[in-house]
Amino acid sequence: MCPPPDQRCRSGSSRVTEQTAGLARTALAAASYRMWIRLKRRSRTLTSMAGSSCSKSPPENSQVAARDHLLASGSGTTNVSSAETLATTIVDPIKLRRQVFRRRRKERRVQELLQMDKKVELEMRNAAINSSMNFNNKVRGSYNIWRQEFRFINTDSTLRLMKDQIIMAKLYATIALSQKEPDMYALLMKCIKESQTSIGDALIDSELDSSALERAKAMGHVLSSARDVLYSSGEVSRKLRAMLQSTELNIDAVKKQNSFLVQHAAKTVPMPLHCLHMQLTTDYYFRDDATKEHFHAAALKAEQDKEKLEDRSLYHYAIFSDNVLAASVVVRSTVTNANEPEKHVFHIVTDRLNFAAMKMWFITHPPQLATVHVENIDNFKWLNSSYCSVLRQLESARLKEYYFKAHDPSSLSDGNENLKYRNPKYLSMLNHLRFYMPEIHPKLEKILFLDDDVVVQKDLTPLWDIDLKGMVNGAVETCKESFHRFDTYLNFSHPKISENFDPHACGWAFGMNMFDLKEWKKRNITGIYHYWQDLNEDRKLWKLGTLPPGLITFYNLTYPLNRTWHVLGLGYDPAVDIAEIDNAAVVHYNGNYKPWLDLAISKYKTYWSKYVDVDNSHVQHCYEGKQ
Repeated sequence: MCPPPDQRCRSGSSRVTEQTAGLARTALAAASYRMWIRLKRRSRTLTSMAGSSCSKSPPENSQVAARDHLLASGSGTTNVSSAETLATTIVDPIKLRRQVFRRRRKERRVQELLQMDKKVELEMRNAAINSSMNFNNKVRGSYNIWRQEFRFINTDSTLRLMKDQIIMAKLYATIALSQKEPDMYALLMKCIKESQTSIGDALIDSELDSSALERAKAMGHVLSSARDVLYSSGEVSRKLRAMLQSTELNIDAVKKQNSFLVQHAAKTVPMPLHCLHMQLTTDYYFRDDATKEHFHAAALKAEQDKEKLEDRSLYHYAIFSDNVLAASVVVRSTVTNANEPEKHVFHIVTDRLNFAAMKMWFITHPPQLATVHVENIDNFKWLNSSYCSVLRQLESARLKEYYFKAHDPSSLSDGNENLKYRNPKYLSMLNHLRFYMPEIHPKLEKILFLDDDVVVQKDLTPLWDIDLKGMVNGAVETCKESFHRFDTYLNFSHPKISENFDPHACGWAFGMNMFDLKEWKKRNITGIYHYWQDLNEDRKLWKLGTLPPGLITFYNLTYPLNRTWHVLGLGYDPAVDIAEIDNAAVVHYNGNYKPWLDLAISKYKTYWSKYVDVDNSHVQHCYEGKQ
C-alpha cells in the first residue's frame, strides 16, 4: 500500500534500485567481516611467534599504532568498517592500503551498477514502447463463439431478453398459483401473452413489434414486483428443474418427429419428378409422329451399337436407378467431361414401373456419341427367390412388417430402432444388383459402378488403367481416426462377426466402384454375399442397406483409391470442403438431402443442377412452378 498522503509513493523502478543498493551493502559488510576474521587469525600467529623470539610489546601501543596507521591510510573514507578498527594486532601497512583500495573499488562498482540499472531500465522501457508500436492488432481467426463476428453488437439481444423474461414470468406464475396469489398470477399471465404477441415469429430485433421494447420494460417491472413477493430460492430451484425436465422431454419428442419427417420426405417422390415420369411414360405408349421418328432413329443406333455392349476395349458403366432425372445427370455429366465420349457405354437397369419413362428419355435425348442401353430388371429370369437371398427374405411376412410399416407414426415410439434402418429401399433389388455384376455382364472384364446420386466432374478413363493388384473392388476409403470403421456398421457382439472381421478395419464407399469381374468370378464373390445375407435374415449381424454386406463380401479384397476420385457427404454434411468438391472427379450426394429434393443443401445443388437438361419441354412443364 501507498504511505500517507504527505509522502510520495515510490515507483517500481526506484524500489528495484533501493533493493539493489541494499544487496550491495550487505555483500560489502560480509566481505569486511571475512577480512576481519583473517586479520585476527594472522594476529594470533604473529603473537605466538613474537613470544618465542622477542620481548613482548605493550598491547596498548601496538593497538594504537595499528589504528593510527589504518586511519592515516584511509582517512578520506567515510564508510570504514568496524571490523577494520577492531584489529588488535600489527598489520603490514601495504596490505592495509590494498584492502582499503579494494573496498573503495567495490563501492565504485556498486555505484556503477546502480547507475547501470537506471540506464538499462530506461533502455528497456524505450524498447517496449517501440515494440508495442509495431504490434499487429488484427484479430486472428478463431474457432469458438468468441470469434470476431460475434464481437459486434448482438442483433437479437432484445429478443433473447424477452424470451428469458417469459421463462421467468412462467416460473413466478406457477409459484403465484401455488401460493394463492391470484392478482399476481393474472398480471404475470397478461404480460406473458403481450410479450409473446410482440415477439411473434421474429428471429432478430428488427423483426420485433414496435412496442416490444416497452413490453420488455413493463415485464421487467412486473418481474421485480413478483420477485419481492414470491421469491424463495428453494421453490425457484425446484420449479426450474421441473421446467428443464419438461423442456428436455419436448426436445426429444421434436427430434423424433423431425427424424420421422426427414426419412419420410427422403423416400417421397417429388411432384415435378412424378410429373416427368408420367409425361415420358405417356409419350412412350402414345407415340405421335415425332416420337415415332425418335424410335426409328434409336432402333437404328441400337443395332449399330450392339457390338459395343460387349466390347472389352471400351469403358463400361453400370447404373441401377428408378429415377429418370438422376440417371440422366449421371450420364450427361460423365459424357460432358469425357475425353473420348464415343468409347463410353452406359448399362442402365431400372424396374418395370419406370422402364418406359427411362427408355423414352434416352430415346429422345441420346448422349452425344456415347452408347446407352436401358434394361428392365424383370427380364433377368435368373433373378428369383430360389437364387437371390434378398428376394427370398422379402417373402417373409415378419420382414415385410418391419420394413413397410416404417411410415406408421407408431414407429416413433420405438426408441431402440433407428428409422433410417427401416426404409424399404434397402430391400429393393435395384439396390442389391451391384452384387450380381458377372451375371448381368458375363462377357465384360471391368466395369465402373456409379450410383444415381453422383455427379461426374472429370474424365474417369484413368480408372481402367489402375492396377487393382488382384483385388476385386477399387473404392475410396472413408475411415478417419475413429469413424467409418467396421464396428460402425457391423454387430461385433455376434460371434460370427467378431471371429471373422477386424472391428478397426477401414470402411469404404459404394457409389463409384471399379470391379474386376475376372477376379470376381475366380473368388465367387456373389456366393460369399449370399452366405452372409442368409445368415442375417433376422438382422442380427447388421441392419442398414447394402454397405455392411459389401464390407463383408469384399473384406480384404478392396483396393483403396485416391480420395480425390470420390468425395462424399453432399447429401448430409453442410461442412464438406468446397476445395475438395471442386477437385473431385466424382461428388456423391449420399444421405437424405438429395439434390432433386427440396431438402437439398442449397450450396451443393448447383453441382448437380447444371447437368439437368432445362431445355427439355417436359422438364420445363413439370418444373415451371419450381422456378
